[in-house]
Amino acid sequence: MTLQEIAEGMMINPEKIPVMKKLDSIVFDCDGVLIDITKSYDLAIQKTVDYIVQKMAHINQSGLVTKQMIEGFKASGGFNDEIDVTYALILGVVAAQKRNEPFHKFVCQLIENADQTGIKSVEKYLDSINADVSDIRKTLSYPSPKFQNPLSSIFDEIFYGSELYLQLYKRKPQFFDGPGLIENDVVLLSRDLVQKLHVKFGNKLAIVTGRGHLSAKYSLKGLFDAFDLHNSKFLEDEPREMAKPNPQSLISAIKGMNGKNALYVGDSMEDYIMAHKANEHGVSTIFCGIYGTSKDPQAKRTLFESINADIIIKSIDLIPNTLNLV
Repeated sequence: MTLQEIAEGMMINPEKIPVMKKLDSIVFDCDGVLIDITKSYDLAIQKTVDYIVQKMAHINQSGLVTKQMIEGFKASGGFNDEIDVTYALILGVVAAQKRNEPFHKFVCQLIENADQTGIKSVEKYLDSINADVSDIRKTLSYPSPKFQNPLSSIFDEIFYGSELYLQLYKRKPQFFDGPGLIENDVVLLSRDLVQKLHVKFGNKLAIVTGRGHLSAKYSLKGLFDAFDLHNSKFLEDEPREMAKPNPQSLISAIKGMNGKNALYVGDSMEDYIMAHKANEHGVSTIFCGIYGTSKDPQAKRTLFESINADIIIKSIDLIPNTLNLV
């Protein structure tokens, strides 16, 4: 199985071309695909880590988290949830401090030992090297339900801001006041692209994202209604066991639209695994990997090449041209 470069910024697995010619529906991830989250969700991870290690772990350090660290955890296939990434990084800071090891070096070890089980793999590795992080784990009480752990509350207050947090959860924020980092979201989807997709797929356009419904609607604004919202899935609003890479949300979205051959557009290993599992469950699904919004686009492209992703493109704007070439 090989990938064939057909144009600048596009690669296609030739074996998938027969199925690509029959595509009748398309489903999108949101973050890193429809929306650039570099200065919103990613920054919320960095700010939440700084806040908690200083205020709750009493470690006087800041600016520890790099974009490469965030990308490293997400590449493992078990960290689609930004709060999970935040939690892993906090444990890393505390463990490195107690072991008197450089954080940057220590977090590389965490990433190397992370897998599709996400935070469980991080906790397992820390236990295996006898890194005692019991105090901060008890303090954070994560991943207990929202409002029963301070980590989720702090992260959401930083990301959503006072007004949207109140609107979303019907409770006043306790830690932060002011606008949220969600205001820094950059929408990558255009009305022109939506029109082209409707020509190709009719009304069979949906979203399956780790975001909540309100968050996606707030950032996408008028473009939100371009999708089949009845069959879209917003996993922040669902039970934790539905999180990616569980394929049930994607399967439900495709079947709900009566799709026979679907394209799922994502930017992460979780997205790839979810699409692959949906296909294994008998729901014909092609995966399209987006790499241009990554902190390290070349590394993301190389990752997708290494797993023989069905389609690899730089941005969603290339979807119509890519599909027209097969």
